[in-house]
Amino acid sequence: MSTLSDLLGSTAFASLTPGHLAMVAIGIFLIYLGIARRYEPLLLLPIGFGMVLGNIPAAGLMAPPAPGAPGGVLWYLFQGVKLAIYPPLIFLGIGAMTDFRPLIANPMTMLLGAAAQFGIFGALVGAMVLGFDLPEAAAIGIIGGADGPTAIFLTTKLAPHLLGPVAVAAYSYIALVPIIQPPVMRLLTSPRERAIEMRQLRPVGRAERIVFPIAVGLVVGLVLPSALPLVGMLMLGNLLREAGVVERLSRTLQNQFIDVVTIFLALTIGASASAETFFTWQFLGILLMGLLAFILSTAAGVLGGKLMCRLTGGRINPLIGAAGVSAVPAAARVAQKLGVEANPRNFLLMHAMGPNVAGVIGSAVAAGLLWALLR
Repeated sequence: MSTLSDLLGSTAFASLTPGHLAMVAIGIFLIYLGIARRYEPLLLLPIGFGMVLGNIPAAGLMAPPAPGAPGGVLWYLFQGVKLAIYPPLIFLGIGAMTDFRPLIANPMTMLLGAAAQFGIFGALVGAMVLGFDLPEAAAIGIIGGADGPTAIFLTTKLAPHLLGPVAVAAYSYIALVPIIQPPVMRLLTSPRERAIEMRQLRPVGRAERIVFPIAVGLVVGLVLPSALPLVGMLMLGNLLREAGVVERLSRTLQNQFIDVVTIFLALTIGASASAETFFTWQFLGILLMGLLAFILSTAAGVLGGKLMCRLTGGRINPLIGAAGVSAVPAAARVAQKLGVEANPRNFLLMHAMGPNVAGVIGSAVAAGLLWALLR
């Protein structure tokens, strides 16, 4: 009987708490959303399974090293998150996957990407009203940029104790872009505006595609060096894509490289989500301000699109402004879907990709600006 008792005492059941069970249930729910509803499965599956693994007591997967004992395997992988190593590496892969031609062909859409960052600063103010200090509020506000690596990067710099809740909130809302954005877009636009057809974009030459990442990297590096860890890697990845002489490197970055880094980042982010951190009023405030940030960013982008529509005599469909958040390409697909609903002949996807990729740059610049001001 003593042997059986010892065996039962060595299992995780002995130290399982309602909090652990609740976090496991949340993890399984995220897995369900990724598989059954296909909401960003590349992110939600490893995050959800990481929550399950990280909330099994006595496993020690996230345990730090102790004298005479090594740390858990996921703790070591998590250092890539804490030290802000994974976000620039992911931006390197994103750069190799990104086609900047829609933005180059229609540079004015850069303004829509900038307008959609308004939610970051609106949520920052809201978080301060809820009692968060300025660095914490900045880390929460960056959720509105709809860019998980950027949110992780800034949070590790300004409020590392909020890293788990901010990262989970950011990636969860990114996965829910197809649900969050459409009501805001419909509310702020008329059926006539949503039906506007846009002209085909001009062809963009190879020289323009090569000069663009070099120019952006130089300008951002000189004006806002704090944003260069993200923007610089984004532009390097894009240069490798457009150069045409390193196809092997470009293919690797677009596939195996970014997949491996994404697995490590998402899995360890999920595993860091403990019941002690999440079931607090503080986390509820982060969820609330993150949702507010997404709504404000979407609204600001749409309103910017409406203004641009007026200034161009009706040549810009305001829906593409909502794609200014940097959830690539989910936000652009939402704009395309609503445009087709209003006008079956509408094809907004390539036009929406302009502000969409501009939003990637914009959120990274906003993070760099906040870091430069608050560090």
